[in-house]
Amino acid sequence: MQIKPDYQKIYQLAKPYLSTRHNDVHTEISIQFAYELLAVEGGNEAIVLPAVILHDVGWKKIPEELHLKAFGPNANSPELNRLHEIEGVNIAGDILKQVSYPKEKISQIIEIIDGHDSRQAAMSLNDRIVKDADRLWRYSKEGFKIDIERFEESYAQGLNRLRRNLAGWFFTETGKQLANEELLEREKEAEI
Repeated sequence: MQIKPDYQKIYQLAKPYLSTRHNDVHTEISIQFAYELLAVEGGNEAIVLPAVILHDVGWKKIPEELHLKAFGPNANSPELNRLHEIEGVNIAGDILKQVSYPKEKISQIIEIIDGHDSRQAAMSLNDRIVKDADRLWRYSKEGFKIDIERFEESYAQGLNRLRRNLAGWFFTETGKQLANEELLEREKEAEI
């Protein structure tokens, strides 16, 4: 994974919080998608990258046995999903202060993290990019494999879930395009 030196310290401080729910892999893949989205859509890298790195650190505060109640096709406890955002705001704020990140940028990053899953509308271009980078992981080879295992889906069921949600999950044209390309790859892999 390539991470620019400006964000390495943030990533190193976040790593202990990413050791649950496959968030280490999720974050690395989401970072790569964020770079692709930034290159085409624009946006402020100094806001987007820290937000992507830190958006799911709050899951570390939620007991693992409750995770699948909070997200996925059988989720029934949206309050747990919201709790990971609230906890993530606190952890992310602490990490960003530790690295002396600019205060005006911290407030924008925190605002994105606080609602990255629960807020239906995107507040800004940066928020759209973070939301899309986060969701694109579901279409990646690694993310798809992890999700069908943890959701106990067949390959075909997983593909159907991705197809069903493609139009509604993404906020940028580039995000939709990347998701569609990844979906085509997953469909080809099913034929092998």
